[in-house]
Amino acid sequence: MTTNKREKYLKLQNGSDIRGVSLTGVPGEPLSLREEEAKEIAIGFIIWLSDKLGKRPEDMTLAIGRDPRTSGPRLLDGLMDGFGEYGCKVYDFGYASTPAMFMATVFEDFACDGTVMITASHLPYNRNGFKFFTRDGGLNKKDITQILEYAADKDAQVAKIGEPPCAGMQTHRLGKLVFEAEKNDIMTPYCDFLRQLIIDGVGAGERPLEGMKIVVDAGNGGGGFFATRVLKPLGADISASQFLEPDGMFMNHAPNPEDKEAINAISLQTVGSGADLGLIFDTDVDRSAAVDSCGREIARNGIVAMAAALVAEEHPGTTVVTDSITSRQLTEFIENRLGLKHFRYRRGYRNVINKAVELNEQGIDSQLAIETSGHAALKENFFLDDGAYLATKIVIKAAKLFRQGEKIDSVIAELEDPADEKEIRIPIVCEDFAGYGDKVLADLAEYAKATEGLSLEEPNYEGVRINFDEAGCGVEGWCLLRKSLHDPLLPMNMASDEKGGCEKIRKIMMDFLIGYDQLKL
Repeated sequence: MTTNKREKYLKLQNGSDIRGVSLTGVPGEPLSLREEEAKEIAIGFIIWLSDKLGKRPEDMTLAIGRDPRTSGPRLLDGLMDGFGEYGCKVYDFGYASTPAMFMATVFEDFACDGTVMITASHLPYNRNGFKFFTRDGGLNKKDITQILEYAADKDAQVAKIGEPPCAGMQTHRLGKLVFEAEKNDIMTPYCDFLRQLIIDGVGAGERPLEGMKIVVDAGNGGGGFFATRVLKPLGADISASQFLEPDGMFMNHAPNPEDKEAINAISLQTVGSGADLGLIFDTDVDRSAAVDSCGREIARNGIVAMAAALVAEEHPGTTVVTDSITSRQLTEFIENRLGLKHFRYRRGYRNVINKAVELNEQGIDSQLAIETSGHAALKENFFLDDGAYLATKIVIKAAKLFRQGEKIDSVIAELEDPADEKEIRIPIVCEDFAGYGDKVLADLAEYAKATEGLSLEEPNYEGVRINFDEAGCGVEGWCLLRKSLHDPLLPMNMASDEKGGCEKIRKIMMDFLIGYDQLKL
């Protein structure tokens, strides 16, 4: 294995996912994830899986699903080149959601040893990537690193699993030699599973959503099924739903519950159609958010509060693990209104999920791990971050309230919002951006300790979170400066209890940061 090849493959890692450029057309973004890389990554996965399960590749059952991106079929062929050469049994599920691909390891009709979802989540149309699952859940960062290292090392591949026994056994398809996967369907049993949850949860017969109008906005990603195959058969009026058709160019708006344009689109549609509830998903449906009948978004702190409130009904006193940028008001709601415990941890959905799992292993009950991005994982659902599952829980509650003449916004009516919020992303322009970022953060912690009106938030698990006291520095609020998970950036999140407060916080922070010449301010 050459150093250059290893570095090339490791650049495809994005935390616990693999992502790259799979289509031309965007200046300055050359192809980095093609069929040839997909083939080697497939081989890396089956080596990793063979080690984990103690199985030979030819004894494995795998599955592949994909979101609507136009590069998906080519990457599927690339994966099959790797899986097919080693004789794996492979299902091709076609269009699927990321959570459904995990459930293919759980549902007895499939019982897959491992699955791959071809997706780049909410990223632009020219990107694509892979998410991997076993019955234990999604893979962690170290697992992805190992897979990519195997993918880059031909000698290691042969040493681990031998020469490919089925090389040259492809079939012709439209003039191309390919290994064919077995066509199958995961979305039907997955939708059956979600519908039954609603029927059982509402407890009002086979059409528990009769009389309700629900808008679903799929952003032309993979979430349209939730309207047509889950809600409509249960009696819901989904006639005002929009952008349900899969379209890998995402022409209407980004399929992203954090995107302002996307939230505005579903808010307007929900209010304009007189709907009781709006639901929005990201491309591969592992994230979701909602809007109430007045068009008010239930996203970021709101979606965390909603999920926590639903969990509190069945698990009083449980611990809710969140990412690091949640508000003071959310902590107040979780702890003082719901009577739960709030564990503010780190950004990264795997980080949040892993911490909740760890707490349970330590004997601390944690039923919910959730990021403000909309990744929500419940203990009752294998700690799988499943946007459709969270939407299902919201629909159940909304249907119960509807029958009582109440609305879903009543669940989090006591949640207050910061008066002012802002995020600034500060580029680090030197080569050793990680080391430079560490120095800035270490210096900032000392600066906060020595400056009147500033105090460090404790405990804190990511970056430096500073509380601002109006009596000492003229503004009430907080600021979190942290290193980006993947990029040469220092994201700075701020919130204040007064209008215009973030500008005051920004000025105080800039007085400190201006002394660092490798920050692009």
